[in-house]
Amino acid sequence: MTAGRIGAVIVAAGRGERAGQSAEGPKQYRRIGGRSVIRRTLEAFLAHPRINAVAVAIHADDGALFAEAAGELAGRVIALPGGATRQASTRLALLALRGENLDAVLIHDGVRPFVDAGLIDRVIDGLDGESGSLPALAVSDTLKQAAEGLVGRTVPRDGLFAAQTPQGFAFGPILTAHERAHAAGREDFTDDAAIAEWAGIPVRLVEGSADNVKLTWARDIEMANARLSAGLLPDVRTGNGYDVHCFAEGDHVTLCGVAIPHTKRLSGHSDADVALHALTDALLATCGAGDIGTHFPPSDMRWKGAASRIFVEEAVRIVRERGGRIANADITLIAEAPKIGPHRAAMTAELTSMLGISPDRVSVKATTNERLGFVGREEGIAAIATASVVYPGGLPE
Repeated sequence: MTAGRIGAVIVAAGRGERAGQSAEGPKQYRRIGGRSVIRRTLEAFLAHPRINAVAVAIHADDGALFAEAAGELAGRVIALPGGATRQASTRLALLALRGENLDAVLIHDGVRPFVDAGLIDRVIDGLDGESGSLPALAVSDTLKQAAEGLVGRTVPRDGLFAAQTPQGFAFGPILTAHERAHAAGREDFTDDAAIAEWAGIPVRLVEGSADNVKLTWARDIEMANARLSAGLLPDVRTGNGYDVHCFAEGDHVTLCGVAIPHTKRLSGHSDADVALHALTDALLATCGAGDIGTHFPPSDMRWKGAASRIFVEEAVRIVRERGGRIANADITLIAEAPKIGPHRAAMTAELTSMLGISPDRVSVKATTNERLGFVGREEGIAAIATASVVYPGGLPE
């Protein structure tokens, strides 16, 4: 098939229990080589010159996960809530593509991210308007049929093939077949070629790809990540933060979570811990998550007098939610008084607790401003913070 409009359905509504639990969500949203599985799958189809429209069936609860994982690609596809089964999700995605005036459609598993342009071309070229097109690999392993844990017989492997996706069909006939199966209450088909067989649509075999693996188990994802990450530089990101607060009447200042007796206090909406405010900004900067004002605006009375530890712990949560591991934090306090040295150990202990890292990965330093500027005149205290965080995968290609 060389002409006509061709669409793609990406089925990605599963929960992926066999791959285990992950903070990144179901397996289609886990990162391999620095990008999510579903994004890599989408890239293959959106970059292909013969694909005109793409619909993605996702779980009804995964809208935010999909938007984050797909990034700017989310605006180039039709994303819709899937059904309770793969078959139901495929039918809903086909229905969503009815207005695209398609001649043919390729139906693909969202967790097969290594599909390439050559395989997509072979499936399209295998279509003739009547027959479907199924990529497959001849079975090479010896097959055994067993009962109650014992081998019953050896199954001849001649003529046996392992089916892959994408599976291609003329659009109208495969949609009709799915509608018929739905009306008949048949929800037991494991792939679209099986529905085509049931509906009397011939299906032609084309050469599959050994690289086109389906990521099913946690080990599959680990191996995919290792494959894509080999030779990549680690994704180490550094964020900086700066803050300043002026003095007001009081009897102590709070720095790095430690209350230090002083003749004045720092003025601010929260406890005015200038060091933790700078650290919060540094952590958020490593993943482009805005700044402290974005998450804790001073106009919000919830944060009036709040302990700034809350701000750091929220920044840590955001970093870890995105797969980041905090490597170190470095804080420089700029003040004429009070003296920081006697309190450094207590500050380090507070910071290690907030950040969840060891004391050797935390640095607290202090310097004066040599009596220059507002700091030199003892009108306030400034702080500079730097945080280094390692994120999954490698540097962008």
